[in-house]
Amino acid sequence: MAQYVIVMQKLAMYSDDQQQHRTTLLVEQHAPLVKRIAHHLMARLPSTVQLNDLVQSGMVGLLEAAQKFDASKGASFETFAGIRVRGAMLDDVRKDDWAPRSVHRNARRVSEAIKAVEGRTGRDASDQEVAAEMGIPLEDYYAYLQDSAGTRLFSYDEVTEQDDSSILLAASATPSPHENVQRQAFKDNLAQAIEALPERERMVLALYYQEELNLKEIGSVLGVSESRVSQIHSQAALRLRSRLADWGNA
Repeated sequence: MAQYVIVMQKLAMYSDDQQQHRTTLLVEQHAPLVKRIAHHLMARLPSTVQLNDLVQSGMVGLLEAAQKFDASKGASFETFAGIRVRGAMLDDVRKDDWAPRSVHRNARRVSEAIKAVEGRTGRDASDQEVAAEMGIPLEDYYAYLQDSAGTRLFSYDEVTEQDDSSILLAASATPSPHENVQRQAFKDNLAQAIEALPERERMVLALYYQEELNLKEIGSVLGVSESRVSQIHSQAALRLRSRLADWGNA
């Protein structure tokens, strides 16, 4: 595997033999974790993203995790590495924003429509209501959701990691007390917003992010197509975006 060779070449630059041996063992033992995470993310990324590219950036993330891991902090290496690997993959994809401006614009329109309907009715906005608010056919609304699927992964994935801040702080600069308070307040608000999602949207997010099922597997559980699962995922993320739009401005 080319990615593995690159990582091993980087390891060869270490002068500390003991540290190099420990790092090498961690990388070798957890290399399959990189491929598993890459396959899981591929289900939510556009076809222009290549699996090998994800694996390569993930292997670099694994190497960095092996270098910086401190067992005394309490987290397992797999938990710590999984966060670093996923983050490295998303950072790499994010550098090349594949989505045209129209996709981002339409995603904003969906969020704004959801917010308008729910503000007016005081309940979850249905697909038909959001499409009507936007003045478009239901089929076009679903197309907007499908187009925004990959872009919505990044922002949602970043804020739904389990305990990522406390784990990653062990390897980064300590934030100010104010930043800690702000971060925790946002996570609390996000958790409340997720709990308030419609049941099907909440289930899709749980199955994808917590149970790590792929879209096809989730579709089998819910009895819908893979593309419909992708739409539900996007709608959940955009609904969260609409409900958290004013966070921090109150």
